[in-house]
Amino acid sequence: MKQSGCPPLLGERFPSVEVDTTLGKKKLPDDYAGKWVVLFSHPGDFTPVCTTEFIAFQNKIEEFKGLNTELIGLSLDDVFAHMKWIEWIRDHFNVSITFPIIADQLGKVALQLGMVSPELGSSTVRTVFILNPNGVIALTLNYPPSVGRNIDEILRVLSALQVSVKNSVATPVNWPNNEYLGDQVIIPPPRDVMAAQKRMEEAEQGDVQCLDWWFCYKSLEK
Repeated sequence: MKQSGCPPLLGERFPSVEVDTTLGKKKLPDDYAGKWVVLFSHPGDFTPVCTTEFIAFQNKIEEFKGLNTELIGLSLDDVFAHMKWIEWIRDHFNVSITFPIIADQLGKVALQLGMVSPELGSSTVRTVFILNPNGVIALTLNYPPSVGRNIDEILRVLSALQVSVKNSVATPVNWPNNEYLGDQVIIPPPRDVMAAQKRMEEAEQGDVQCLDWWFCYKSLEK
């Protein structure tokens, strides 16, 4: 049983919250039903690493949209600070931030989601939540304030999650550029003797490739 006060875990529905953002009030996750969501926190506005991250997220926004995904930022700053920071980024980098940024100046949402680590200070760390179209938490990541995120990695795991859900498969390390399997995907191991025998028969017919009954893989249909 989940303990009171613990942040939400993988496989759980994201808690319902109403928040103020730079694009008005939002209800999470209800306002994003049918969409994948990348919700990410940053330690603070007007900080160098966070600025580079927001520029990178914005520069990749069409790739996220191509994956039916919306971006949402969050920090403990208020809406006015967010708005001024957005202006500063536009003026200095010619990049307009178009996704909403949650203003959580009292820290209620950040604390509920486990985005604050007291050992690292009172600001939010670099947490990432990926929500599926049903508002269920599909992935979490946590980076310290001193390390900027890799936006391409977030896109990679998002794509891997979608492929896994759509095809009922798993993806190997570094997919889609695995050293041995390339962009092929792994078929979940059979759960009984009969299924294992059937899997090997499929391998003999060339429907799948197997190194053993428990290690089978295939190419996705293009």
